[in-house]
Amino acid sequence: MKKRKIYGAILLSVAMLSGCSSTNGDSKNKAEAQQKEVVQPIAIQGAMDMEVSAILDAMKDYQEEKHGNYTYYVGEIEETPVVVSRTEIGMVHAAASTTLLIENYHPKAIINQGTAGGHDPDLHVFDTVIGTEVMNIGNLRSEHLDDEQGMKPESWKFMTTGMRDENGEKQEVESFTSNPELVKVALSVANKYKHGKVVEGKVGSADFWNREIDRIQWFHENAGTSVEEMEAASVAQVARGFNIPYLSIRTVSNSEVSGDKIEDLETAGKYGAEFAVEIVKAMAK
Repeated sequence: MKKRKIYGAILLSVAMLSGCSSTNGDSKNKAEAQQKEVVQPIAIQGAMDMEVSAILDAMKDYQEEKHGNYTYYVGEIEETPVVVSRTEIGMVHAAASTTLLIENYHPKAIINQGTAGGHDPDLHVFDTVIGTEVMNIGNLRSEHLDDEQGMKPESWKFMTTGMRDENGEKQEVESFTSNPELVKVALSVANKYKHGKVVEGKVGSADFWNREIDRIQWFHENAGTSVEEMEAASVAQVARGFNIPYLSIRTVSNSEVSGDKIEDLETAGKYGAEFAVEIVKAMAK
């Protein structure tokens, strides 16, 4: 009698475990199915409030979320899912916030936009650059000089960035390119930008605000930069590491080499963000 009770208890336990396994399996399948149904948002980044406020106005209703010290705004632009990331200023902030963006929201594309200082003398305040190419212009090497021999910036050389591909093979990257299809979309709505010209160009990034004209001209001549700012290259590097299509957009807020006597980050930030909204609408179509 005792053996029958023990045997019965074992059978009951097996049946319960089988039921749990089946239930867990069903739950897992449902969760995976739901995850597949989730539409990936388009991500738009700006370092400062003035670079994202116009996007938030276009979204109207959105949910503010925080991951670490970084803020994200989740909503829609004309029924297109969007997540706006305020990256904060600088290369490290941009890399950290972009990594969190990718891990938490799985965007199908990243538009990094905001203000920039002009390097090309033909670009004026409020002109906008579609950054077909983005380069870390702070990644430099100087040659050895002995004590009291001074500094020779003209001899500095740009260094490459080491990246590994999907097979683990190392590549040396001189600069990062925006996704060609996203560049086409941006160019297709260039006529909607009414505050200056829209051109293709090269964006230079570094934790350095250059105001020395000779240094700006050196970058323009030796690196081919159109504008400079402090986030785009690190975002592009992280996006490439995760195989996320990337687009760089920068609106000139100031220039030491164009003869402009105006510096207006707030207005340039607004204009650039409004142009980013037009790109999102075009992507949806």
